[in-house]
Amino acid sequence: MITVEHISFAYPSHGDSPRNILTDVSIDIRPGESIAIMGHNGSGKTTFARCLNGLLIPSSGAVVVDELDTAEQKNLVDVRRRVGMVFQNPDNQIVSTTVEREIAFGLENLGIPYEQMHAIVDEMLEKFNLLRYRLHPPHYLSGGEKQRLALAAVMAMKPRYLVLDEPTSLLDPINRKEILNIVKALHDQTMSAEPITTILITQFPEEALFIDRLLIFNQGQLIMDDDPRTVFQSSEALDHLGLEPPVTIKVHKMLDECIKY
Repeated sequence: MITVEHISFAYPSHGDSPRNILTDVSIDIRPGESIAIMGHNGSGKTTFARCLNGLLIPSSGAVVVDELDTAEQKNLVDVRRRVGMVFQNPDNQIVSTTVEREIAFGLENLGIPYEQMHAIVDEMLEKFNLLRYRLHPPHYLSGGEKQRLALAAVMAMKPRYLVLDEPTSLLDPINRKEILNIVKALHDQTMSAEPITTILITQFPEEALFIDRLLIFNQGQLIMDDDPRTVFQSSEALDHLGLEPPVTIKVHKMLDECIKY
């Protein structure tokens, strides 16, 4: 379980008082859940995500991952192995010269024996449909292929939790659908041996519909936490936040109103 206890976060500032990016956020993320996070730009959702694996340490409060406090330096290697993270732009996290070496990179840092590492790399290449690109330089890949590679490299380290920070926002509709299908398969255990807790930050309300739980952030605070369909029925609250429900829910609502008349 990931336990977030009254965390606040503010970047250091010179002169002016620091402005909180997060303010008193508390939540439990249970094993096997699928969670979506939405909110307009600057709402704090990415900062929150980076606190989950210790990339950022809260100014106050605590994040505890399977009883490991992220604020303790000695815990960070274990925390980051348990909580994998995929960023919006895969170019920002791809560091190796070939697809094969990119998947092996994290395993080498963990000291995984060569034979085991080779088997894991082969498994990831096959699962993420990258076998034909084994020896290709990553920069030759398309945007969708790069994002699959970033996912494969993270999943090679067998995380218990997978945080995805708007992984589809730079992709075309076909590649968006492919990445979403992979995320769903990871959570449903069709691509992983153990349940993976998936935490998807998205700007597309349609992507939240297949998720178990939807969190809405606004001005650094967690203001809604419920089943996605329940959240999307709160049209007045969403309008106030500058968010919209999925088209399917808007159409159903319009049809219901027509039937009444």
